[in-house]
Amino acid sequence: MPAEKIITEWKKGVFKPIYWLEGEESFFIDQVMEYAEHQILSEAEAGFNLTVFYGKDADWASVVNACMRYPMFAGRQVVLLKEAQQMKDIEKLEGYIENPLGSTVFVVSYKEKKVDGRSKLSKLLKQKGVLLTTKKIYDSQLPEWAGQMIQQHGLSITPKALFLLVDHIGNDLSRIRNEIEKLAVNLGTRKNITEDDIENYIGVSKEFNVFELQAAMAQKNMSKAIRIIQYFEANPKAGPIQMILPALYNFFSKVYMIYNVSSPDEKTVASSLGVNPYFVKDYIGAAKKYDFPGVEKILLLLHHYNLRSVGVHDGNTSDAGLMKEMTVKMMV
Repeated sequence: MPAEKIITEWKKGVFKPIYWLEGEESFFIDQVMEYAEHQILSEAEAGFNLTVFYGKDADWASVVNACMRYPMFAGRQVVLLKEAQQMKDIEKLEGYIENPLGSTVFVVSYKEKKVDGRSKLSKLLKQKGVLLTTKKIYDSQLPEWAGQMIQQHGLSITPKALFLLVDHIGNDLSRIRNEIEKLAVNLGTRKNITEDDIENYIGVSKEFNVFELQAAMAQKNMSKAIRIIQYFEANPKAGPIQMILPALYNFFSKVYMIYNVSSPDEKTVASSLGVNPYFVKDYIGAAKKYDFPGVEKILLLLHHYNLRSVGVHDGNTSDAGLMKEMTVKMMV
């Protein structure tokens, strides 16, 4: 069951006795745990009926004893077991899970791991409780996820601003949420997030970033590309080579695919490449500036300079030096 559905049911007053939250993406686990800790019970009820354990310090008997207590002055009690992956003898919770108390809401956070699906514990969880198994969101899904969160805040965002935001933060859902909340506060009465807002409130230059470098290379604009690289040289955190090279490889890989697309119109290309229609002109433009062998050469160069950036056959050249050298070789 997704995190959003669990919270939606809780808001409706629908509770199951066991909730097991596991997997790679801690954001969704934390989201459910935070609601369970602060929203299921009122402040007055929580004083008597909220118990929180941490796996590293908890023993299974204490957890079970807490779950077996009846609520005081409330319809239910909440027992939270955080960081349960660090708990010893966790399989000994099976006895309680097999016969849980209906007035207890027992929520377990089991991060970065999953219970063995063949185990008795796993089978009991599926029979008696609600199992949330989380997975990391792919980088390609981040813009859509961030866009949905922005809509939940009653805001909109320009396509370029969205990609600047996501590219700057990376695959850190909690930080993306925090930055969106910061933007919402700073916008005041405005509802649309622009590139200027990303620059002013998040600290990403709208002129000197990986997308502008990508566009300059796509247009074979060497002077602009070198200026952006020089900006990165003076501001290393703005454009680390470990972030730039994969982004460029992803871009030119899609340009490489255009030569096999049946029709060159923007709608067909966007669908075939799986890219945002707003940016499809950049891919088509690059395919016109470079022929097929030229894009093939760029992909080989990106691979070569990625190896050099980690010290393979190169121990002294600066990141900016590698970028400048690569850029010249791409465009000649």
